[in-house]
Amino acid sequence: MSQAELKFYNTKSRKLEVFKSINRGQVGLYCCGPTVYNYQHIGNLRTYIFEDLLSRSLRYAGYKVNHVMNITDVGHLVSDADEGEDKMLLASKREAKSSHDIASYYTDIFFEHCSWLNITRPDVICKATDHIAEMISLIEKLQLQDIAYESGGNVYFDVNKFPDYSKLALLDLEQLRSGARIEVDSKKRNPYDFALWFTKSKFEDQELQWDSPWGRGYPGWHIECSAMAHKYLGESFDIHCGGIDHIPVHHTNEIAQSEAAHGKPMANFWLHGGFLVADKQKMSKSTGEFLTLDRLKDKGFDPISYRLLCLGGSYRKELAWSWEALESASARLNGLREKIMSLNESLGGKIPSDDSSLSAQARTIGDQFKTEVLNDIGVSRGLANFQQTLQNSTIEPGEKLYLALDFDKVLGLGVSDWLETKTETVPKKVKDLLAKREEARSAKDWAKSDTLRDELLAEGWTVKDTPEGPTIKKT
Repeated sequence: MSQAELKFYNTKSRKLEVFKSINRGQVGLYCCGPTVYNYQHIGNLRTYIFEDLLSRSLRYAGYKVNHVMNITDVGHLVSDADEGEDKMLLASKREAKSSHDIASYYTDIFFEHCSWLNITRPDVICKATDHIAEMISLIEKLQLQDIAYESGGNVYFDVNKFPDYSKLALLDLEQLRSGARIEVDSKKRNPYDFALWFTKSKFEDQELQWDSPWGRGYPGWHIECSAMAHKYLGESFDIHCGGIDHIPVHHTNEIAQSEAAHGKPMANFWLHGGFLVADKQKMSKSTGEFLTLDRLKDKGFDPISYRLLCLGGSYRKELAWSWEALESASARLNGLREKIMSLNESLGGKIPSDDSSLSAQARTIGDQFKTEVLNDIGVSRGLANFQQTLQNSTIEPGEKLYLALDFDKVLGLGVSDWLETKTETVPKKVKDLLAKREEARSAKDWAKSDTLRDELLAEGWTVKDTPEGPTIKKT
């Protein structure tokens, strides 16, 4: 199939731009991960589906992607600014567990839900609590440059020392000066300065604390992402993304501290996903009422139905949530699955191994799909192309299945799983390893589970966890 130009809407420029990576053929991608103090609701998961589609699109375009995601397990206050208590501390009080246990539990649940949604696991997963030294080093660099200052035991970033502070969010600094965005903190020179490091002057009962040049304490949320992104991707990298709510505070602050420290752009492209809205209201944990993937599953929905629902709109726009919309997506998913399985049964599993034997028409359809999905992650158009291809009576059934499998490299609906090798063909040794892995997972022995996954891979089998149990296929 032909090459297609890769384009993304860059929040930094507010326009669609042709993507070119810093290093030819390689992409450094940083995605803001979850704060693991609670379940991630389906609105949160929409963002991770968007980031998965981005990663898949880059790989589909031929890039080798280094996808880095952080896990925030300290320092994220109730407000995205510097107000309220640490979310981890609140969860620890709520559930009478240690912050470590809270973080471990909700991290495991998050990645299990990601697997249900066919979200590809990032190449690097980095926990904030494992990178305190890197954060301290970055703060020290800012302090040496007289961009950070110590006040009342805490360390703050001086926004006046970074003239481009407002560029990503197009903020009105005069409005910020009046204290409109945040409450006035007497320790700050200006109300819009933000914390890099907190000591006991903020919370005396904070469970997680570390020694630092400024006293025993813990990092601010924003410094965490900067330190980890630069450790794994360098001082400048290709793409940074997250939810649209990160633009005015978190990502604005990341840019300020990173670019002030290194004197170069943090990321060339900034991509942001829109909200999931119910009754015109953003889905949020702050209301105390939010939907998790478990709730959808308990009501009998395949989680991939929710992924399909998300594929139906632009990642940048609001997506309206309703049970009726999910029911419609579920019906469409069942129809696609039945069509694919029927085609496969009629062919006896005989599918072209590459595109060299495709007809000119099939190749044209493939080129159209590539053009659509590589134009700002245009999966809604690509999904329509996928459905039309299955109904197309002018191309061969084998070509339909080949194209369906190729399209699913981006869509991620699990088409290959619908064509799974039957269980009885799996060797006994592999079945035994799979059974041991399930025992480890039931015991929440995640290290042993990962080891057994690697053993299965060494035997030539890939295991995938689904709500109905594990499935395996020959690699």
